[in-house]
Order: sequence, then structure tokens, then C-alpha cells
Amino acid sequence: MLRKIEGGITAPKDFKAAGVHAGIKKTGKEDVGVIYSTVPAAAAAKFTTNKMAAAPVLVSREAVSSGKARAIVVNSGCANACTGDQGLIDAKAMAYTAAQALKLDNSEVLVASTGVIGVALPMDKITSGINKAVAALSDTGHETMLASIMTTDTFEKACAYEFTLGGKPCRIAGIAKGAGMIHPNMATMLSFITTDAAIKPEILNKALSQAVELSYNMISVDGDTSTNDMVAVLANGQAGNAPIAAENSQTYQDFYAALKTVCTELAQLIVRDGEGATKFLEINVVGAVDFADAKCTAMAIAKSPLVKTAFFGQDPNWGRILCAVGYSGAQTQPEKTSLAIGDLTIVVDGQAAAGFDTSKLKDIMAAKDIAITVSLGQGEAKATVWTCDFSYEYVKINGEYTT
Repeated sequence: MLRKIEGGITAPKDFKAAGVHAGIKKTGKEDVGVIYSTVPAAAAAKFTTNKMAAAPVLVSREAVSSGKARAIVVNSGCANACTGDQGLIDAKAMAYTAAQALKLDNSEVLVASTGVIGVALPMDKITSGINKAVAALSDTGHETMLASIMTTDTFEKACAYEFTLGGKPCRIAGIAKGAGMIHPNMATMLSFITTDAAIKPEILNKALSQAVELSYNMISVDGDTSTNDMVAVLANGQAGNAPIAAENSQTYQDFYAALKTVCTELAQLIVRDGEGATKFLEINVVGAVDFADAKCTAMAIAKSPLVKTAFFGQDPNWGRILCAVGYSGAQTQPEKTSLAIGDLTIVVDGQAAAGFDTSKLKDIMAAKDIAITVSLGQGEAKATVWTCDFSYEYVKINGEYTT
């Protein structure tokens, strides 16, 4: 049984965090943060599949390959992407600076960055910021750490839960940032999770892979996969449960359920904060031949600018949804396809439902949270994707991003 708790990313035992203003953001807000486990921890992470992966992604990929880490250092305001050899030098320098301040090995530090692509890190400010953040580390540093990773986000994205593993109370918590360039495939999306559960690194990696596939990989704001996407989890074992060592155990299932809950909640918060978003859209595809077909159908709908703008304008132009279904690449037959929006049946067997009332659909589209359900009539598989609408504000934010 999961119970929601306070305390954020530092709620699990023996985790500290801090965020400081180092001078990267012109707003004067926090822009460098550190998360730290005071004891050794198992680690796992998933990264963007974008071939233009940023320098911190490359450095962290190598570091997490050991299955161990104790700290995460992150900056916002500069992505350190498309910065060549200097970008790699700078990302490694971030890890080195944090490691020296925390008395760790460089390989125990994961690095993340978010912000504008193609700009070199101001390393004098970064170095000073890391040292300030390490000096400020505390078990109440959740809020400043969270602030340090935000860019175009309009609200904080965090959650924490308590649950039981083998009779021992455990805690798990997570934070995330992201509002635009969101279409993770493992946008600028970063998410960090801490837990005091004891779990073997290879099993933690499997649990994270499974959870990511059904959470972060099931959202889309604008169809753009970032150069910097990263989800990382540290598990320091301080809850005292017997270390989870196999997938075919009840403790694994209990841990996975908690991890998936955190990942799903954070992923949905990212969509709710989509740049300029006014609607939260849940797209359910059922009756597919397999999960891949169900997902690709739902993603085709989620990424369609025509669908997204129709929901923003509350225009009952449902044909745009079926159009996306048709080009999705999934196994589809028009005469077996049905569509419902909210509790209103729109299409049955590829045609407008008898007695369909456009005015009722407009009323449903006026809501903030809207469910879309497509039945393909091909099999038993299903998938759910979460997305948002496109508003005038999305164009304004991204038309003026660097100016």
C-alpha cells in the first residue's frame, strides 16, 4: 500500500539536496543543484536516444554503467549540447568538482544539464555553484534543488511515497522538469528519483526500464525528443529490507509498483505543464494486435498538430483523430474502428455514430481533462498515452525562446 508523504527528494533516509543561484539564469533563480546519498547507493538511468546526445548524457552513461553512484549534479539555463570536445571536458569537470567537494570518486557522480542548445557552459559560475550547493546540502533542501532544474516549467513536479518491503517501511521520491521539447524515447526532460530501498543494481535497472516504458515513454507535448533527456534513480538501501535480487519475487513487484507510480505521476505532471497547454489529453487505444501497434496509434494522435489545435479551439473536428489513426502504421481496418471522446460515442465501425450530437462534443471539449478512446477491433492489446493541446502561447514561448 502506497502512502503519499511530504519531504520531496530528500524524504528517503540519508539523502540530502540543495539548489543555488550560480548566475546562469538572468532571473536570479536557482540554476545549479546537487542530490547526494550519504552512503553508497545502487544506481540506474535511462537516457535520450537522440543521436545528438548532449555531453552530460555521454558522461553519465559511462558513470552509471558501474551500477553505483552517490550524487547527481545538474544545471539549468544551458544544455551543454552540440558543444563538441569542450562540452565533454566541461561535463567531466562538473563531475570532478562535485566529487572533490563530496570526497567521492568521479564515477560516483552523474551529470545533467538543461537549457539552450549550442552554448558553452560558463564553467567559472558552474564550479562556484557546485561548491555552494554542496556546502548547502541538507535533508530539507528539496525545494531549492527542484527550483534549480526548472526552465520553462510553470510549476514544480515532485512526489514522495512510503510503502513496505518485506515488513520494512521504505520511501521513494522523485522530481522532474520539462514542459517543451517533450517526446522522450528511452523534452528537455530530466527526472531524478531517490529511494532508501535495498535492491541490486541490475534489478534496479530492469525495474527502471519497465517503469520508463509505461510512463515517460508514453507522453508527448510536441513530438520533439530532446538531446538531454535523462531519468536516474539512486537506491541506498537504508530502509533495511533484504536486498531485492530477483524479478520473480513479491518484494520486486512491490518496489516496481512504487517506482512506476512515481514515474507515471511525474510524467503526467510534465504533460499538464506542457508549454502553453490548456488541456490534458489521455489517449486510450484498445483492440490492437499488440502493444506496439496500440502505442504507435496513440502517439500518432498525440503528436498530430491538427488534433492538438482542435482541442485547444474546442473544435469538434473528430475526423482529424481518425486521420492520425490511418497514417499511424498500425494494423487498422476502417470498418472495425470506433471512437469515443469522454463518454460520447463519436464513430462506430468507421462511420459517424447514429444520432451523434456535435453540441455535446463541444461541451466535452470545453473540459480541461479529456479522455479519447479508439478501438481498432484487431486484437486484445491496449496502450495509454498522455499529451496536451497546442495553444497560441506554445508558439509564442518557442518563437522567442532564445530572445
